Amino acid sequence: SAHSRQGTREFLTEIDVIANVEHPNLVALLGCCVEGRHRILVYELLHNGSLHGALLASAGDPARLTWAIRRGVCVGVARGLAFLHEEMASGPIVHRDIKASNVLLDAGYGAKIGDFGLAKLFPDAATHVSTRVAGTAGYLAPEYALHGHLTKKADVYSFGVLLLETVTGKSSSRSLHLSDEGDKVLVERVWELYEAANLRDMIDPAMEDGCNEEEAVRYMKVALMCTQATPLRRPSMLRVLEMLEKDVRLREKEITPPGYVLRDNKDSHSTSMVVASHTLTELAPR
Repeated sequence: SAHSRQGTREFLTEIDVIANVEHPNLVALLGCCVEGRHRILVYELLHNGSLHGALLASAGDPARLTWAIRRGVCVGVARGLAFLHEEMASGPIVHRDIKASNVLLDAGYGAKIGDFGLAKLFPDAATHVSTRVAGTAGYLAPEYALHGHLTKKADVYSFGVLLLETVTGKSSSRSLHLSDEGDKVLVERVWELYEAANLRDMIDPAMEDGCNEEEAVRYMKVALMCTQATPLRRPSMLRVLEMLEKDVRLREKEITPPGYVLRDNKDSHSTSMVVASHTLTELAPR
């Protein structure tokens, strides 16, 4: 039909844009196949799989993800995201789905962001239904999860969560069980230890040898800047990159509490945005 032909043309136009994006920290799209309603994208092969898989494996193999590798991964993802936000000739791309399983590692553990640009290629429900997680929606910026407000600052939030996962070795999609305090979300726990001036406790013990603790703590502070509840307070990715790469002074007095999203397991229609110790509950439309 004319409608499907137009859809195919639009798809190929967007593919052309993505295929021409070249950056060392973005997964290269090599080609695509369109046959009727079937569409296949072909990407370069990254030999070390995803960051998510590497973090899981590092618990049993501490030598695998050293601090030097993790630092390089964080900087690489920040570079790739800054490029998508600020340096695209065709206009900025908001990724929407920055997470450890979308960061792929090459043979030398260099980081590349995958799945960028797909937000434009597929209907929202088709690609991003998986990001609307029941329980603790680990990577989603609160304003995006609750109100659908999507800006570059939503990516900055997700990057902050990714940064915390990389330094701590803990998953944002699973609650941390603390025997004396119950379950906590990763961002929540890091904020508590930041206020107690005890961030070193969150560094992944798998990195005990050779970890630059001062730098790891600094990275967690940058992550807290990225996950602030108010989007406008979050830094741009260019600023984040500068804070990760250079020894610039962090304006810690300006860091405000993080926001994160909780779902009421008893009521699927109730979603809460938590700002540190304050909870705002919103009833989702049935």
